[in-house]
Amino acid sequence: MITLERQSILNSEIHAAQTPAALTAVLVRITHEFGFRCYMLIKMPPEEETLLANILVLSNLPRSYVQEFDRQKLLNKWLLSPMVLESAQPFCWMVDKSSTDNGISFAPEVVELQRRHDLTTHVAIQMHSPCGATYRMRLSGRRPRLSQVEMNEIGMLLLHTFATLQRINRASKRPSPHHLSGRELEVVKWTAQGKTSSEIGRILSLSDHTVNAYLTNAIRKLDCVNRTQLVAKALRLKLIA
Repeated sequence: MITLERQSILNSEIHAAQTPAALTAVLVRITHEFGFRCYMLIKMPPEEETLLANILVLSNLPRSYVQEFDRQKLLNKWLLSPMVLESAQPFCWMVDKSSTDNGISFAPEVVELQRRHDLTTHVAIQMHSPCGATYRMRLSGRRPRLSQVEMNEIGMLLLHTFATLQRINRASKRPSPHHLSGRELEVVKWTAQGKTSSEIGRILSLSDHTVNAYLTNAIRKLDCVNRTQLVAKALRLKLIA
């Protein structure tokens, strides 16, 4: 498959993903399309973190690899310097080339473990979430070093994958009808029809104070600032018709 055709197909599949499972399936395909075996997305850890298992967001690394990695406490010997990945460009290295490939030194324990699991060629890219957290996505396996064309292609695909994951995560946090009680939904619905608190109170046999309390709760739950925004957001989220 030529590069442009492959990139178009994979980008379409990434864009179409609506769940973490669907996106993971595409990530598996990207991994195999480029001749790698494993993928992982990690959230860059605080200095005191010592376990790889605690920072994995998405991964198909063998369980035995992760367990041995953490048993040997290799995390601080394994992470590339932030200076290596300070740009948005992917970075490729091979642990079998030499112990100082690309100016990077590798701990012997890390090299030995990666060799045993046929994870000797790696490509990684560093990314940042909207909230400022730093993540790193890596593909690993046994294959020749990536060409510059492959590096450019895989960099765009991984950035697109990460952006889509962020979109899916944001969508999963949107309020659902279950975040508002039945009474709160009723009050919001009548408010959307232009009724005042007094009028809603008479319709629902509630006091003005109780109606206002329901509206205040709904405003807080949907992260709004007033009734107008509350009604607009409830309509946009299809909480009311």
